[in-house]
Amino acid sequence: MSPLDNAPSRAGVASEQTLDVLIVGAGFSGLYLLKRFRDLGLKACAIEAGTGVGGTWYWNRYPGARCDVESMQYSYSFSEDLQQEWKWPERYSAQPDILRYANHVADRFDLKRDIAFSTLVTAAHFDETAGLWRITTDKGGRYSAKYFIPATGCLSTARLPDFKGRDSFKGRTFHTGHWPHEPVSFKGERVCVIGTGSSAIQAIPVIAEQAAHVTVFQRTPNYSIPSCNEPMPDWYEREWKAEYAARRAEAKMTKNGIVCEFGAKSALEVNREEALAELERRWRIGGTTFMQAFKDLVTDAKANDIAAEFVRNKIRSIVKDKATAELLAPRDYPIGTKRICVDSHYYETYNRPNVVLVDIRNSPVEEITPDGVKVGGKVYACDAIVYATGFDAMTGTLARIDIRGRGGEALADKWEAGPRTYLGLMSAGFPNMFMITAPGSPSVLSNMIVSIEQHVDWTVDAIQKLETSGLGLIEPTKDAEDGWVAHNNEVAHKTLYPQAASWYMGANIPGKPRIFLPYIGGVGAYREKCDEVARAGYAGFALSKAPVAA
Repeated sequence: MSPLDNAPSRAGVASEQTLDVLIVGAGFSGLYLLKRFRDLGLKACAIEAGTGVGGTWYWNRYPGARCDVESMQYSYSFSEDLQQEWKWPERYSAQPDILRYANHVADRFDLKRDIAFSTLVTAAHFDETAGLWRITTDKGGRYSAKYFIPATGCLSTARLPDFKGRDSFKGRTFHTGHWPHEPVSFKGERVCVIGTGSSAIQAIPVIAEQAAHVTVFQRTPNYSIPSCNEPMPDWYEREWKAEYAARRAEAKMTKNGIVCEFGAKSALEVNREEALAELERRWRIGGTTFMQAFKDLVTDAKANDIAAEFVRNKIRSIVKDKATAELLAPRDYPIGTKRICVDSHYYETYNRPNVVLVDIRNSPVEEITPDGVKVGGKVYACDAIVYATGFDAMTGTLARIDIRGRGGEALADKWEAGPRTYLGLMSAGFPNMFMITAPGSPSVLSNMIVSIEQHVDWTVDAIQKLETSGLGLIEPTKDAEDGWVAHNNEVAHKTLYPQAASWYMGANIPGKPRIFLPYIGGVGAYREKCDEVARAGYAGFALSKAPVAA
């Protein structure tokens, strides 16, 4: 039994456990929060749905799962010993290595003893009389905490389409976001993959190497850049470790939390040959920093067109079948306005004789039959279906918890027309509830580890301020929140991002409000704003004493 399990009272009802901080999630955010709070001497625990730590990298075990941020940058910076001792095997790390790292961190700092695994938080209600959060779990656990911190991740609630007949399929079904923990083999099988987003682009090449036949169903093609992955060069690792302090400091002030070469010129300042040469150089380097080749690729449509057509021509040069190449070449949204994908021989996979692409834009999936997937009146028979259909991003997991603030207001009701936060850290009417990388912060537009550390540090510093000042409550003012939401939307609409029907806009979930969810103003600018707010005595926040009962 976990040391955090609630012992039953004599009446058979779980007694309430009293904490300073309750954290939801034991991914990279939850682990760092536990470390920071323990260092402060506060009593904190994390409630985790999975059987282990790792968050995104615990759930996403699909074939080919890999990070699109370089290993030397996708790691914690809070411990010099940790970052010096850990060795990454590849330039871009695969899921098993990242999960191994998460477990190493949890074990190194003895964090698992403060985590309740295989447990879901079902409700969190703010008790105004006591100034405390009352939290319950699916295991009957009851907690009271001064501070409630959902660290539930941006991509943690998998979306499974409600296809007619979905449960009638006789074969095996998988979702990339909830992959089995035991090995899965598709050897000799016919596999249908529904979706061509980031997960599918990583999984399809690996599945195609095993399966007898793969049918890929694509509604919207995605731009993808080769990773050009390789074993970690010793010299590269030594160089980073020798300069970690300076490079970490630099990363914190960049646009995306990544140290890379940021193009200073417009794609329109140079002649076409120069522009194409620079894009070719970036393509050969590989990775998402392709979009940093020029300074205006996400703000100027004409500049963006140059990069988009470059990638479309790359697809045409790689994929031998002309009709398939044209189906794979995106045309109806600017490059980079959906999270650009990073692949290992994705386009080349369509040259295999056992891989077929089916366009479902104009002829969508009609139903799932016992034997396969029906499109355009034809059943594509298969032995397994892989749903690579994405997530209810950024808000989906929070919406599944019954969170209620002042006056019993439900967070889901307040956010019905779109999420409302101040700085992506807190929401008005929900005192002492801090959110990590929530809507209104750079989050998914950045190196997540950089943004996680920044959010955790700001949150812990704010709580330390409350603990040492005799104050007990903090929440944003409505005016500050309204101003930040307006600013977030204004900045987003100065770019090309809103032109894409992406999960950044909530467009992948039927009925979800079309609001640009992350903050696009840049990691460095956002950090400066958060620091400025803190220096000004937490401007835009109302700080007050907690009720005596607390």
